[in-house]
Order: sequence, then structure tokens, then C-alpha cells
Amino acid sequence: MALNARLDHRNPLVFDTHELGRRPGALQRLTRSVEAPRDFGIQGVVGVPEGAPVELELRLESVMEGVLVTGTARATAEGECVRCLEPLELELVADFQEMFSYPDADDRGRAIAEPGDDAEDDEDRLFLEDGMLDLETVLRDAVVLALPMQPVCQDDCPGLCSECGARLADDPDHHHDAVDIRWAALQGLAGSLEDGEKDEMSGDGPGSADAAEKQEK
Repeated sequence: MALNARLDHRNPLVFDTHELGRRPGALQRLTRSVEAPRDFGIQGVVGVPEGAPVELELRLESVMEGVLVTGTARATAEGECVRCLEPLELELVADFQEMFSYPDADDRGRAIAEPGDDAEDDEDRLFLEDGMLDLETVLRDAVVLALPMQPVCQDDCPGLCSECGARLADDPDHHHDAVDIRWAALQGLAGSLEDGEKDEMSGDGPGSADAAEKQEK
């Protein structure tokens, strides 16, 4: 089991749990406003801009295995409507809960009960380091899960016109006259015939030149 790299207590997403004193049942409530780290959302779709404020409400509870962290994050996410491509903002509320284990937590009983799952479970577990925990990974996962995969500016957004790309919400009566492609070729042929007849009547067509030559003879 590998521990996290040494944590920096100056990082606003690193929390000190020494006050709990490894006393099961001990409780600490915290509120903190932090700046969103980089890539805080669904890349290229929607997310909390880097540096934007994120309001945290946390409950840190000491248990036998470590510290159980329960919390809520609130922030404003920005993105683009998948239907009309207009910029949008949405209020994000992400709830999360995660266990941070003591490095020396005794899991031998669990390992005996489920020997095949022990190594795999250890890879997914988070650990305290010198009594501190880093909440960034947990918070990022919670934010991603709370964000919509296909954000829309409004539930009934009609999107864009498939023919010209106009935003339909700006012009509810927008439409294009439907043309049956089966008649398009015939309409073009009819137009060509009409143009030919007009040329002959005006003396500009090839037939008019032949008629004039015959009259001269």
C-alpha cells in the first residue's frame, strides 16, 4: 500500500485532523472557501473555472479505521449548451463521503474474510499522512458526478436549425420551405425549356438564325 506524497499544510484542500486525537466518535465541523483547482469538471463540456470560489461544508468524524469525511461543495459551473452552443452557468451542489484510513489501520480481519480483494481494495483506499488528508481527489470526483454530461441552457431548448444553423429560441417561427428532391430535377428541366422558348421568340435562339437564313434564300 502506497501513501500519498508528503502533504503541504498550506494547500487549502489539505486538512489537519490532529484535533480529533484518534478518539472514535470525536467530531469536527468545518467551513472553508477555496479556489477551484485546474480541470475541475468534465473537460471540454462543463466545469468550475480554475480559481473560482468553492464553498465547503465538512464533517470530520474519527472512527476506528481512520477519519470519515462527509461534506458538501457549492460552486458555479460554466459550459456550453449542447443544443444551441450558447454559454451557460449552473449552480453546482456536490455531496460526498470518503474514508481516510490510518496508515497502521489493522485490516487483517477483512483480509482473511476476503483474501482476493485485499490488494485491489488497498489501491482504491485513501490514507492519512501525519494526521492530514488531501481532499482534492475526492472533491474532483464528486464534482464530476454532480455535473450533467449534456448541459442545456434550458430544459426545452430547441437547439439550432439543421439547415442554416440559426438559434431556434430566438425565432420560434423559423422554418424553411420543404422541397421534394424527386421534383427538383424536373423543375430545373422545366426552367431550361422555358428559357429556350423565350430565346426563340426573341430571335436570340439557334433556331431563329436558321429561319432567317432560309427566308433570305
